[in-house]
Amino acid sequence: MRKSTFTKNGKIYGFVLCFLLSFIALAQDSTETKWKISGGVDTYFRTNLNGLNKEVPIIEGGEQTGSIDAAAPASSFANSPGFALGMFNLIGAYEGEKVGAVADLVFGPRGEDAVFGSPEGSTNIINQLYVYYKPSENIKLTLGNFNTFLGYEVINPAANFHYSTSYLFSYGPFSHSGLKADFELGKGWSAMIGFLSATDFTDSNPFGEFSLGAQLGYGGQYINLLYGKQSFGTALIDGVKTVVDNEPLFQIDYTGGFDLSESIFLGINASYQETDGSGFYGAALYPAYKFSDNAALGLRAEYFKELEDGGPVYGADIESIAFTLTADLHFKDLNIKPELRLDSISEDVFVDPDLNAQGQLASFLVAAIYTFN
Repeated sequence: MRKSTFTKNGKIYGFVLCFLLSFIALAQDSTETKWKISGGVDTYFRTNLNGLNKEVPIIEGGEQTGSIDAAAPASSFANSPGFALGMFNLIGAYEGEKVGAVADLVFGPRGEDAVFGSPEGSTNIINQLYVYYKPSENIKLTLGNFNTFLGYEVINPAANFHYSTSYLFSYGPFSHSGLKADFELGKGWSAMIGFLSATDFTDSNPFGEFSLGAQLGYGGQYINLLYGKQSFGTALIDGVKTVVDNEPLFQIDYTGGFDLSESIFLGINASYQETDGSGFYGAALYPAYKFSDNAALGLRAEYFKELEDGGPVYGADIESIAFTLTADLHFKDLNIKPELRLDSISEDVFVDPDLNAQGQLASFLVAAIYTFN
């Protein structure tokens, strides 16, 4: 079975690779083409300063019954110990005056985590795949799968200041499939409304439910809204069609930032998410100081609280406070990012090197990110 799966996926990836190579050659041959190729590669080294840095097997009666994993924050991406991989990102885009299309492909651990809602096969390497049409200068219609409009951080590490991610980003939506309309309203105002499938499902809507997405922006500040059911509303129980108590998800989010000076920028994210009493709320500040075009230093200070009736991370009514200090060093198309992260949780969720439970974790990583276009 393993060999068959590998052969199937190998054929798919081979086809995709051949298509992309032909696509790149075509783009290079035409000086007037509107096709653009861009992407990036990232990799990293990570270690805990006061936590377990390896997997420890649990052996009972001479047999392994489980294992204790290396300590890591329960945020997305960049949590493996030692030398580890991020992803290879390849984006093909056609940008016409009226119409356009984007194919955004991801390979590697970060990419797999980003598209976890995709089935096996060719779609589990698709981060984004959409077409757009502009009926006027101020209206843009987009159909397909696209990354979320909520939150401050994104999947692509090259577009983030910090390499590790926040809890707010990790437990919000990653992507949406559906139809959205963006409006430029003038004088710095913008708006968006979308009709979306269940969050993070790339190419299907298994629950038969739809969500409403909306955004209102002014001067780089955005209020975002997501509302809709994210699970099955009907089930066959003991042979009887039954309506399941399926409460909708509600999330409201503010994302923005301000230039405090020519060298200092302050980013802000605040969010509240709830489904039938379970969810979270929190806020994060992103101050960054730019020393030069090639060097900057930034801090992420985050507070994250899970609701009393349940939470998606460590459990009901648990508080998390995390500070992340990151240096961003540019060497042409290569970014080097040393990063120190401190997580403090109101329960003992981490394991130290002596296998004792603790509520604090200090970790350090160095990431290398190469981008091309």
